[in-house]
Amino acid sequence: MDQDTVMNLSTQALDLAIKIGGPLLLVGLVVGLVVSVFQAITQIQEQSLSFIPKIIATAVVLVVAGPWMLNQLIAYTENLYRSIPTLVGGG
Repeated sequence: MDQDTVMNLSTQALDLAIKIGGPLLLVGLVVGLVVSVFQAITQIQEQSLSFIPKIIATAVVLVVAGPWMLNQLIAYTENLYRSIPTLVGGG
């Protein structure tokens, strides 16, 4: 395996990680921002008020986008396993 192959595999893995983690992180960021603004306006400083909505929103995103995320991971893994013979120089 040469450097180009390793860099290509690393880039694909990082792209997949961003595609999979991006929606979860983005929803957590938006919900956290909205809750923080709400807390600043109402001066309510309850810790669970900022934590529970983020957990619920993340769970909703996992339910809605979970099948897509799983299909992305399966496709990447299948392509990686199929390319193993060419990566080790056997084919």
